[in-house]
Amino acid sequence: MERIMGVLAPVVIMTAVFILNAYLPARQVAGYITKPGTSEKMKYRINGILVFFVVVATWFLLGRTGIVPYDYLYNYRWYGLAGACILGLIFTLVLVLPRRAVRTSFAADLFLGRVENLQVLNGRVDIKMWLYLAGAIMLELNVLSFTSWHLMQYGDAASPGIILSAVLLTYFVTEYLLFEEVHLYTYDLFAERIGFKLGWGCIVFYPYFYPIALWSTVELPDPHTPLWLLLIFTFIFFSGWILARGANMQKFFFKRDPQRPFLGIMPESIGDGNKRLLVNGFWGISRHVNYLGEILMASGIILCTGYPGLIWPWLYPLYYVLLLFTRQHDDDRRCAAKYGELWAKYKKRVPWRIIPHIW
Repeated sequence: MERIMGVLAPVVIMTAVFILNAYLPARQVAGYITKPGTSEKMKYRINGILVFFVVVATWFLLGRTGIVPYDYLYNYRWYGLAGACILGLIFTLVLVLPRRAVRTSFAADLFLGRVENLQVLNGRVDIKMWLYLAGAIMLELNVLSFTSWHLMQYGDAASPGIILSAVLLTYFVTEYLLFEEVHLYTYDLFAERIGFKLGWGCIVFYPYFYPIALWSTVELPDPHTPLWLLLIFTFIFFSGWILARGANMQKFFFKRDPQRPFLGIMPESIGDGNKRLLVNGFWGISRHVNYLGEILMASGIILCTGYPGLIWPWLYPLYYVLLLFTRQHDDDRRCAAKYGELWAKYKKRVPWRIIPHIW
């Protein structure tokens, strides 16, 4: 029975997130995307951080009372992964099969999706935003459960690096939800459709692959990483966070108010009389400096665990390299089509793709 419940755990948790997302108090905000055939911006209910705290508080309460052990998701992690895989596949098929084909290849439609934006319950839940919210919360519960297992097994001999890695992952999730509105202006929301890549990715890959550094090290003893090294690894993480969050926030403020300064930086832009592009601040360092930030954050997290010689944890930053370097080419093609000669001017002004002065 416990194994069955392990399989059903991600289904139960993500269903609870859906219900809380739909019915807890929320701010309604206008996003970046325009409704097809109109000039009206899509509206979103934003309450991710509230849902996050309610779910995490419930997890602590269940663990405190002994109803569900703190380390339950770790003990049944493979069953949870199997349940998430099944849910992700069903979700993909339900969202793709009834929709009209948008590509000649069914495989491409299945992977990349057919529907662009989908809201249900009279707009109370945006499916893309729910996917990211459910994935983020499931990731956090896995982080808490995996770390709990390590603490319960090792007690006073637990690894400070493991705990620090869990803290950084928790910070990663929490600040994402604190700035939930900003992500209405990011690539995933306005450029992708809902298919296997987005659906299975948020339901399975996001919550079960991102904590791979913990998955592969919590059973190992404390490697006694020197404090000064842990501080350096933490610095790497927050250097990446500054680049990623800073770039996203500067773009967010610019799109909302092109004259508004960010961190004391007056926006400088180039235009063609119709569209404008930022060319200073974070967006003057490289064309996708936020991608470099994501890679640095992932590297800091896995280094903190204290096992740099293990291959498995490095799959996390490697995934970012493969995803974001590929996405950069897609971004360039999309922006060249959207901005034309203006994009060519921007590339001359900011020649570096991701890593300044290198590439």
